[in-house]
Amino acid sequence: MTITTTTGPPTGAEPMGVTVNGAATPEAGAAEPAASPIPAARQAAPPGRAAGGAEATAGEPATAASHDPRTHGFLPERPPVRSMIGTWTRLDAMARAAATAPDREAAVALVERARRAGELAALRQRVSRLSLRNAEAAAMRIAVIAVSCGWCGLDPQAPAAREVADEAFLDLWAAIAHRIDHDQFVALPTLALHNWAPERKPRRHIPIDQLARTETLVPIVRWAPEGQPLSRLDRLMLAATRLEAHGIWLFRLAETLAGRSPDDSSTPTALRRLVRVQHALRAQLLAEAAELAAAPATPQQRAVLGALAEQGALEPPVLQAADAVLGIGGRRLGEGRRQLLRRHLPAQQRAWLSAMDRHCAPVRTLAHRGGPDAAVYREAQESLIALRRTYAALVQAAARPGTAPLTVAA
Repeated sequence: MTITTTTGPPTGAEPMGVTVNGAATPEAGAAEPAASPIPAARQAAPPGRAAGGAEATAGEPATAASHDPRTHGFLPERPPVRSMIGTWTRLDAMARAAATAPDREAAVALVERARRAGELAALRQRVSRLSLRNAEAAAMRIAVIAVSCGWCGLDPQAPAAREVADEAFLDLWAAIAHRIDHDQFVALPTLALHNWAPERKPRRHIPIDQLARTETLVPIVRWAPEGQPLSRLDRLMLAATRLEAHGIWLFRLAETLAGRSPDDSSTPTALRRLVRVQHALRAQLLAEAAELAAAPATPQQRAVLGALAEQGALEPPVLQAADAVLGIGGRRLGEGRRQLLRRHLPAQQRAWLSAMDRHCAPVRTLAHRGGPDAAVYREAQESLIALRRTYAALVQAAARPGTAPLTVAA
């Protein structure tokens, strides 16, 4: 499996004033980014987020207050649902079994048994009763099952899909997609950002990005059997979650740069801070690379990564946010490729990225200029290229053949 990235030299030393084990911030004394210049109408809310942060339930309208990515990036507003209840415990058990299945055939057999037992039809009838937060939890489990069975590239509503996958599972998949208003959710954002929990119970009211940065995280659905060390795929998904949490300042700086003139005195300052944040994110990935490389892996998990890579479903949202500001993806791969990567994000998040594309266009004119401000812009581009290369190396390390299976942990 290969992950295509742009080559470019890594940038210099680690940034001052940006930490990787705590909150990622600009240098000491830096002012908070200014209020977003993007009109509120363009800052759409994630599906089901009710005004005031209340959870929307079945029957409530999907429209909600504006979502501000400066608050927590594209992380969910609350920790993901760790335990499902009622009939949905069967979906949870199926996802856990599929994740640790030895191969795709074994995962498909699990789905077929659930269909014959009537479990999938029973779940399909209860989708409309789910709150949107619980629907997102169900979607994560559907995504685990779909990729374990090798079905991640399917459109659950396409007639051709029924020749490949179980019809009852496709009906459940389509119903969940309709409930969360997102039909391309079988991708890294769903598999990572909705599949983690703090190892210990955190303090109440701690911000979600701080929670994901400062607490030890564990996967909700493990790709490794219980009692055994976390697999490379587990560690990659958790690394993607921490990358998103550490990247909160990148979202804030993106909104600061939106609409700014390239000649504005604050533009190079914000770009320098962007470089520091991207350096910190790269350091975060490098710090996790050794543990990931030493973790066990199975052919089935490598097949999962390969299938996601083929669908362009492995680009972390935080890197897409940086790309929306700096324009590397559009220049390197073409707008069609950029939209292909974004299709795995919810519509409101895609809208925010499209707004960034438009409103950061003046800043991107620095690419065709000379002088110190243009040099800072090019340094920001190079630091993003280095960050993407480091992430690609992490994915490729996770996809390499594993060593002999480790013994069960004591």
